[in-house]
Amino acid sequence: MDHKIKSANEAAEKIIEWGVSQGLTTCFERAEKMKPCPIGETGACCKVCHMGPCRLVGANAEEEARGVCGANVSTIAARNFLRMVAAGTAAHSDHGRSMVLTLLAVGEGKTDDYSIKDPEKLLRMAAILEIPVDGKEIKEVARLVALKLLEDFNRIEGKLNYARRAPQKTRDRWKKWGIEPRSVDREVVEAMHRTHMGVDHDPDHLLLGALKTSLADGWAGSMISTDVSDVLFGTPKPVQAQASFGIFKEDHVNLVVHGHEPTLAESIVDVVSEPELVEYAKSKGAKGINLGGMCCTANEVLMRHGIPTSGSFTNQEPSIMTGLVDAVCVDVQCIMPAIVELSKKFHTKVVSTSEKAMTKGAVHIAFDEHHAKESARKIVRLAIDNYSNRTKNGKYVASDKAPLIAGFSHEYIEYMQGGKWRASFRPLNDAIMAGRIRGIVGLVGCDNPRLPASGYFKTLALEFIKQDVLVVTTGCGAAVYGAAGYLTPETAREHAGPGLQEVCEAIGIPPILHMGSCVDNSRILTVASAMAAEGGLSDEIGGMPAVGIAPEWMSEKAIAIACYFAASGVPVIFGGGQSPVAASKEVTDIMTRVWYERFLGCLHFEKDPEKVISLALEYIDKARAALKLKKYEPGRFGTERVLMDMAARRDIGKAAKPHVGL
Repeated sequence: MDHKIKSANEAAEKIIEWGVSQGLTTCFERAEKMKPCPIGETGACCKVCHMGPCRLVGANAEEEARGVCGANVSTIAARNFLRMVAAGTAAHSDHGRSMVLTLLAVGEGKTDDYSIKDPEKLLRMAAILEIPVDGKEIKEVARLVALKLLEDFNRIEGKLNYARRAPQKTRDRWKKWGIEPRSVDREVVEAMHRTHMGVDHDPDHLLLGALKTSLADGWAGSMISTDVSDVLFGTPKPVQAQASFGIFKEDHVNLVVHGHEPTLAESIVDVVSEPELVEYAKSKGAKGINLGGMCCTANEVLMRHGIPTSGSFTNQEPSIMTGLVDAVCVDVQCIMPAIVELSKKFHTKVVSTSEKAMTKGAVHIAFDEHHAKESARKIVRLAIDNYSNRTKNGKYVASDKAPLIAGFSHEYIEYMQGGKWRASFRPLNDAIMAGRIRGIVGLVGCDNPRLPASGYFKTLALEFIKQDVLVVTTGCGAAVYGAAGYLTPETAREHAGPGLQEVCEAIGIPPILHMGSCVDNSRILTVASAMAAEGGLSDEIGGMPAVGIAPEWMSEKAIAIACYFAASGVPVIFGGGQSPVAASKEVTDIMTRVWYERFLGCLHFEKDPEKVISLALEYIDKARAALKLKKYEPGRFGTERVLMDMAARRDIGKAAKPHVGL
């Protein structure tokens, strides 16, 4: 892979290089200039008290070095790692809590700006939570579900309500090793306590704490957020859209929603086509209002409404550099403060909306879910008013855009395999057992400016589908594949192995399934649980021919996600950069060998993409062998289809018959 390029997204690379010629600085130039601290990068720096920071360095640091308090490298690396998990869990779960409070407001009749879009899913949630619904109006059901869900955020003792969705054998492993989470807040607070100076010093115990805390994210915070979003805004099903910088229109007001929480973005979707606002835009000289997305908020409105996306985390600065973005509306998470300074060199207004997330220099319009559309209209009007401030010079107008299909929710994946009356995960299980699909890989997480951004994602995806591995994707990874043009059924014919190609053609799907935003990694957990319940493969999530990969990770949320997958039984590989626990062989051994023995899941950190591919396929084939499935044979399926003459038909018994369906 060419490390001289900054982004493997060709459209982004053109804008970045144009920016360099204009004297503009982006995260890519800052990444080149700001090298990582070699001590902190490997987890060997402790700054949890003011006796430090203590840097444990030297040839024999792991055996001999000690901080002022006496903590060794393994304790410090494990403690730092647990703190990362706690922060990532807090971020996703705070998002989930906000969604539940919005559902509660709907149930209590305190807002008219939202309604129940998927009552059937709400009733299924009530059944999971063992809430009687007979004779109750749907708003009352929403109120009771919301109150029950809030218990998973603030319970002091007991167990997560939502954890009962995991297979029993998976839960048995959690119980055996003492990592059954009680609630989000309880585990995050305990994690912070245990990592305070002078508390928990046992690396194994600290890392079990990381798994316990992360499970509160995966099986509560994130999963609840996904389900409530579906209830309020609609459960996704396949929708066509477009991606990359060409989504911006020169003759329209361009408004971008950026961040992670869908409540405000959904309200903007609702009001942006109101006749009064459209006419107001025309009065300013525009032909209309064009709404686009960025990062995970983009995924939320993309998969429900087909709103186009300008891309992933590293695309936020290049989007502004097009000179066509009149306003960027942000909420929380993954928003670079640099976009405010960059926007001053153009005409773009950056609008912050969350009381949790202030950025100096941004215009602040407070969002209140009880008056959501009022806030949304203010933001749209601000974008319209800024349209006339565009300049002809100092911009880069891009034409690049690619078609995509997104919206593969748990419910739709089940539906597409049998229709309304025969929906099932049996065909997917059968395809894996037969070897048409070798296994499943989740390619998820952020893209990173310290690499050729997006490049690792693209390299891995094409190789996996070539090897008949079905790829599922969320978050910025999904945006990368959208902009690359990989989220279409044609990708199967052009790049997939013959077995996977047959499956994709039979159902009419891409070989890479866009499953949503980063909190929607929880959809992968529920799909895996359903596959286990269906039978024929593993009777728990652990042991399935499946691997998770974060090729270009950068966020603490990615660490939390990886840990809840590892604890649930999925091997996870981080690509691209240095391991944050590389300084400790003991901690590395616990995360790989020990966790795999206990949970059938583990964590690896591997810089080389070729080794990532090899390791992932090794885990998939190892799982197939343990399940006594047919050994995967490249090219076994997908016999070439040919027209036969009458002589060949008479001898049809000797002719190869193509496989159809699953």
